[in-house]
Amino acid sequence: FPAEVAEVINKTHHNSLVVSMISSQIDADRMDYLQRDAYFTGVSYGTFDMERILRLMRPSADEVLIKESGMHAVENFIMSRYQMYWQIYFHPVSRGGEVVLNHCFKRAKYLYEQGYEFNIPPRDFVPFFENRATVEEYVQLDEADVTYYLKRWIDEDDPILSDLARRFIHRDLFKFLPFDGSIITITELRDLFEQAGIDPDYYFVSDSFSDLPYDYDRPGSNRQPIHLLQNNGGIREISSQSLIISSITGIKREDYKLYYPKELIMKIEDPELKGKIINLLNELN
Repeated sequence: FPAEVAEVINKTHHNSLVVSMISSQIDADRMDYLQRDAYFTGVSYGTFDMERILRLMRPSADEVLIKESGMHAVENFIMSRYQMYWQIYFHPVSRGGEVVLNHCFKRAKYLYEQGYEFNIPPRDFVPFFENRATVEEYVQLDEADVTYYLKRWIDEDDPILSDLARRFIHRDLFKFLPFDGSIITITELRDLFEQAGIDPDYYFVSDSFSDLPYDYDRPGSNRQPIHLLQNNGGIREISSQSLIISSITGIKREDYKLYYPKELIMKIEDPELKGKIINLLNELN
């Protein structure tokens, strides 16, 4: 069974209808997480008429079709997903929390590999630090486990781990700025951070993210298009019928952010070095 699940996710399963239902551009997974995440974040972006979509789904030999009369419900679904990504999942504060959390665990793993003696040994994370974690060990971890260790790490002797854990628990996240993705800018700022004694491996992060809201069947695309079942029995790809979906089809939206601890920069004693960093950051703003 696990192998079959992997085949469905990788879209190599012999039953393409099952793949269409579980892992496609309008599947059970997306319809589930969009509404759940919209509910728990208290926004309306992820809401759509799931009942109507389900009612108008029709199975074919190799995919799930949507009756033509359900096109507007599908438009709403695709736009809901698009808005959830850019207003919730890719929100700079959400990403900022991920940045701090990721670097906190990056530091914990580094310390473990260096033989650092934790006040409370992170036994639950050792399999992950040693890259030998099993699926069973992964599913046993939950939010309570992670939060427990983060709270304990605030009292660790290592200043970087302690600070990153504190930032996440107390929501004291890094400041952020939009930038154009320039490698030159990143390299120059990293060098200046090092000169200032601020470890850029943990306190300077360039974050990039992108989303392709919908794509049709074309060379280079691994996405299964959504097809409409017409009243006469014909099948048409949805972007050829919907002006809304055609306007975003195949268009990849990207964004870049730089995350940094503003208060540490303001504490730099060398006024010239501090000025260089601030000026570079201001040029991006």
